[in-house]
Amino acid sequence: MSTAQRRRGRSLHLELPHGSHLDLPSVAAVFLVLFDVRSGYTVAWKRSIPGLELTESVEFKSLPSGLHHVDEDLIYFLHDDDYAGLSAFINQPAAESERNALMLAVGVLVPLSYGRMGKSWKHAEGLKELARVLVKNPEDTQPLEDFWEQHQIHDEDEPTQKSSEVSSPSSDKNKTSQERPSPNGHPKTRNRAISTASALAPPGQGVSSHHPALSLPSFLDAFGPLIFPLYKAALLRRRILIVGHAPVELTCNYVYDISVLSGTPSSVIDLPPLEPLPTRLHPLFSVGVHDMQTLASGSRDNSQEPHSSEDPGYGWVACTTDDILSVKENLYDTLVTMPPPQAANAAERAWPRITMKRSTEIKATQRDYRRYKTLRRDLSRYPSKSRMQTPRASTEDPESPVPAEDSQETFKDSASTTDEKLIEPQSWSALAYSSFMWWASAGEQRTDLDEETDHDSALLRDFSREYSGGYSDSPHRSKSAGNGMAKSPGMAGNGEEGLGMEPALIAYFHRLTSLIFRVLAEIIDSGDADSLDIQVSEGEGQQGASSTGGEGREEEDMALLETQEAVSVGTEDMARMGLDVWSQADRKFVEELVALYWGRKAEVQGARVECCGVRLM
Repeated sequence: MSTAQRRRGRSLHLELPHGSHLDLPSVAAVFLVLFDVRSGYTVAWKRSIPGLELTESVEFKSLPSGLHHVDEDLIYFLHDDDYAGLSAFINQPAAESERNALMLAVGVLVPLSYGRMGKSWKHAEGLKELARVLVKNPEDTQPLEDFWEQHQIHDEDEPTQKSSEVSSPSSDKNKTSQERPSPNGHPKTRNRAISTASALAPPGQGVSSHHPALSLPSFLDAFGPLIFPLYKAALLRRRILIVGHAPVELTCNYVYDISVLSGTPSSVIDLPPLEPLPTRLHPLFSVGVHDMQTLASGSRDNSQEPHSSEDPGYGWVACTTDDILSVKENLYDTLVTMPPPQAANAAERAWPRITMKRSTEIKATQRDYRRYKTLRRDLSRYPSKSRMQTPRASTEDPESPVPAEDSQETFKDSASTTDEKLIEPQSWSALAYSSFMWWASAGEQRTDLDEETDHDSALLRDFSREYSGGYSDSPHRSKSAGNGMAKSPGMAGNGEEGLGMEPALIAYFHRLTSLIFRVLAEIIDSGDADSLDIQVSEGEGQQGASSTGGEGREEEDMALLETQEAVSVGTEDMARMGLDVWSQADRKFVEELVALYWGRKAEVQGARVECCGVRLM
């Protein structure tokens, strides 16, 4: 077995506890932030490990704007790129001298080296309980002392890996192992890839009710078919800023979801030749005006050659309640504007709005919409582990976190403007082709649409034959993986019925990523081989009977490949990747994807209507 094959069988493996109260991660700091009528928010109490300074940014990040409108909230944030922060906010009525409200937040910092977000969510319930106790008497800090003594980091608790190797923005470019040349001049290393999918915990084990992945059904329901253009933006490693409202826990969870769904599966991590490439979009979680410099630093100038700088900028995903950030177009590439909380009671369903710079709105393609309906139908086979109440249209069952199979038509019919709000209008060429196929088939259902549905449904099939083990957010890798479309550990349970909806969604998107990468790699390898054969034949004809040694021939072959031609992607290739052959947005997506991961120019052919070899539309 080759080194690359052995690597593909491993991925980040996070072992969840047998119960949410066990295996709590040690904390590097604990702090209490109080609202004072004269000085505003202040850090009233703090403890931290030696060398870790709790600057004033902690109080700003722990209490984003707008929290005074809610009673309780959980806020996730990053501190100094090495620590995940989690704070529990509480707001209770108080005396008039306290402006009729007592507001405080209890927070912790956990090393990111413990896994995604440092597994900080395991402390969520404990922090909420601490906040409820302290709000009764903020001057009694003994509960905080007890918490610190119980959970502080000791020497034996130090993780075996540095946090930067797992979670820092530059983690994927700081690796020094297994270096080899790369076409873009950077050392080529192989980093840990992200697990394709998995159950949140192995059978018989519990999972914290605050695990961010439990929000995946809510995420799908909130964005509808817009989840696909958002996924594509994340796959292109753009800077994605979600502007929402308090409470912020759910939008912080959405940040986690976007990062996880757009991760690069271990089965395809070796296909793109360029380095350094991140295996996931870096999640920043809650940010504010104090983070503007950090947000701007993630920019990637498209006018430059790919990866031409030491810090090329591979984007991030974050959320904020500071509307002012939305007008600073230099801080983001993709802006997601969430509807206000009161929109949940509106007669007409309110959807998020996704825009690029200069307010160019992004919509789902017609193909995305059909794929979304198939996905929602197929997900009805999977139970959800989520305990969270999810946003839903007024026509949906309030007891169901995700609509049942027959609700797909309800989704379409519940709002007559759904299509024009979320979906790209059908092009004249696509409409003409569809009308012609309907006429040619005498009104029968089109075979290509049946194949398309089967293609999409296949992404949720046969998990049990491919995976074993449990989903993991820790930096430790599993030791086995099966052979499948996207190989990685993590599918627990007996058959598809034993798999929860959340890991099924992760698997679905990672399989989709694997499919796109494999098709593109096949196209590029095939095109390069043909081009090399032609150039070699021409060279041999010019040189006559002269010949070179084996080492010289290899050098000549590499020199020929350096003058690489544009990658040609046809309509059949687009269909194989599950993309819309009629959509200009999907063609642009492929062009940018090839440029980012392969450093090549792509010429993507769109569908067209022809008659007797003559193009009509």
